[in-house]
Amino acid sequence: MYQRIERPTRIDAARRVGYKAKQGVVVVRTRVRRGGLRKSKVHMKRKPSKSGIKKITMGKSIQRMAEERVNRRYPNLEVLNSYWVGQDGKNKFYEVIMLDPSHPVIKSDKQLGWVSSGNSHRGRAFRGKTSAGKRGRGLLNKGKGAEKLRPSLKANKNRGK
Repeated sequence: MYQRIERPTRIDAARRVGYKAKQGVVVVRTRVRRGGLRKSKVHMKRKPSKSGIKKITMGKSIQRMAEERVNRRYPNLEVLNSYWVGQDGKNKFYEVIMLDPSHPVIKSDKQLGWVSSGNSHRGRAFRGKTSAGKRGRGLLNKGKGAEKLRPSLKANKNRGK
């Protein structure tokens, strides 16, 4: 389920999302189930169009689930980012890059030191602060249609997304 690995499988993807080969940076490979959210059919007197079993999607992507599970498994580390490494018929595999906020090498790093500053970065994966999380919250959109996404999807009478 959670396999800590020595170096990333896809070094290009890892570097793109912030990986550095130094102390305090940990890579964990994880496996999550595949598939959408198929609802069971309701056999009660109602219109077929209202049965609503297709086009129902999860509120959270599978990549976000992977990040959260790894964050629960390693509570002293913080999720920086993650990337897809493969899939089979049943599972998807992601590698999650994690940082140790209390490690002196991370604290003194120019690009990664922000993780150590204060408690505002605790539980990034659970609050949708990673790249996959921001994508799920719709924050990567700009322009028309993105007016009600900030400060949050719940703000402005739940009109976000």
